[in-house]
Amino acid sequence: MATLTEPSSSLSFTSSHVSNVSTGSNHISSSSSSNLEVISLTKLSSNLEQLLSSPDCDYTDAEIIIDGVPVGVHRCILAARSKFFQELFKKDKKSSKIERPKYHLKEVLPPYGAVGHEAFVYFLSYIYTGRLKPFPSEVSTCVDSVCAHDSCRPAIDFVIELMYASSILQVPELVSSFQRRLCNFVEKSLVENVIPILLVAFHCNMTQLLDQCIERVARSDLYRFCIEKMVPLEVAERIKQIRLKSPQEEKENTPKMLERVGKILKALDSDDVELVKLLLTESDITLDEANGLHYSVVYSDPKVVAEILTLGLGDVNHRNSRGYTVLHFAAMRKEPSIIISLLKEGANASSFTSDGRSAVNICRRLTNPKDYHRKTAKGRESSKARLCIDLLEREVRRNPMVADTPMCSLSMPEDLQMRLLYLEKRVGLAQLFFPTEANVAMDIGNVEGTSEFTGFPLPSSGLAGNLNQVDLNETPHMQTKRLLTRMEALMKTVETGRRYFPYGSEVLDKYMEEYIDDDILDDLHIEKGSPQERRLKRMRYRELKDDVQKAYSKDKESKIARSCLSASSSPSPL
Repeated sequence: MATLTEPSSSLSFTSSHVSNVSTGSNHISSSSSSNLEVISLTKLSSNLEQLLSSPDCDYTDAEIIIDGVPVGVHRCILAARSKFFQELFKKDKKSSKIERPKYHLKEVLPPYGAVGHEAFVYFLSYIYTGRLKPFPSEVSTCVDSVCAHDSCRPAIDFVIELMYASSILQVPELVSSFQRRLCNFVEKSLVENVIPILLVAFHCNMTQLLDQCIERVARSDLYRFCIEKMVPLEVAERIKQIRLKSPQEEKENTPKMLERVGKILKALDSDDVELVKLLLTESDITLDEANGLHYSVVYSDPKVVAEILTLGLGDVNHRNSRGYTVLHFAAMRKEPSIIISLLKEGANASSFTSDGRSAVNICRRLTNPKDYHRKTAKGRESSKARLCIDLLEREVRRNPMVADTPMCSLSMPEDLQMRLLYLEKRVGLAQLFFPTEANVAMDIGNVEGTSEFTGFPLPSSGLAGNLNQVDLNETPHMQTKRLLTRMEALMKTVETGRRYFPYGSEVLDKYMEEYIDDDILDDLHIEKGSPQERRLKRMRYRELKDDVQKAYSKDKESKIARSCLSASSSPSPL
């Protein structure tokens, strides 16, 4: 619902109009009365909002502490609007006359109903004003620039927090509003994102929403043992019964097989690596067939995951029935140490799921801007989500040659754009510094036979695209196919350069690593910028020129040496 705006002159104009009418006929039309009521309520809502937000109107008489941050409130307003607060304040009425009472929200709410600071402030805003404002983007959107934010995890999580607040704090009209939003999420979001909706429906006794979630999960191919781990036992049993009616479920999963897989996963739950090894040795089921690594990276301690990987009994690039690799599951957990362990064992950061998402894309869709841009004080824990994204993006940059074509991608993920932009920038630098060698490599890679990727707007990477070159008649599938063809040509060009012009490639490696986020080609225009910027550009240009000259000389010497060697080894003419 959009926020109502209030013209400053509306009330005075209406008051004057009403006064003139009453003088002439002592009669106020129903339309004028209705308008006056709307304006008065709008004014009242704005005035009450100032009590919550304006420092000049700070007459609060209690504090509610959320995530360590105190929020001043007026007990009379909260008690009038919420039966929960009315009962809470009634208990402390005698003891709070002398001192200003403080309430920790975590202690007031049940353990299942987590509500963050932004969600509670949003809830309070409605309590005071009676209006629903737009959601704060820093916690209700993700950091994937191509996401519509209509069903990503931060959007869902924020509504879930508001649902918990509305249900537990007993504001029924908000419960109805947020329940409708959650119902809309169920069918269009990924099935793993339906689980939190299912849990809030279960805890808040919303039968219709719960039934919808159960049907959605039962129809999906979400792993049975993960369902049993994530949802209450009675809900897992309902899902199991619905699935048993499917002939496909009975055919693919025999009771004997499920029992063996269950023993392996229970051993993982107990962190008993030796037992896992023993069970795999005695069983005819492998760790990959049990999706043991997928399960472990989600639920096991990071140290246990590292130990399981050292056994060498599983493939880190194994895909489960849904097309997810182990690294995709690790990206969902957002634990840096597990991601590093998998990358050390050869996990492919460029692998795509069946719907065209990579580990970077998954991690970005789970992270809101507040967590991503959070600044931490020295000695305090930094954002794990940001660290995971940085690790995965660095790995993709380090190995741009390792590409995995998405099987049925309907849209172009951001990490695919990132890889294309990396390759375009690298080949552009090669053309600038080693034009002859670059042209040879580009001819071999057939780069001329593909269209250049100029990029789309990517706020997170600071790269500006050219929207004028976007073909509006091109479907997402056609676009992805075209850009993958371009990427293959660029990759072949870079591979040719590495093989036949190694020293020049080393220079490009160095500058692409150091200045990957800079516009290198623009920086080489020395005449642009302030005097200080021009001096820095000249220094940078001289340094780059020296490296290029050395690389050119080494490649030239290498070619001469190879030609001399081939000439000396060839038979002399008779």
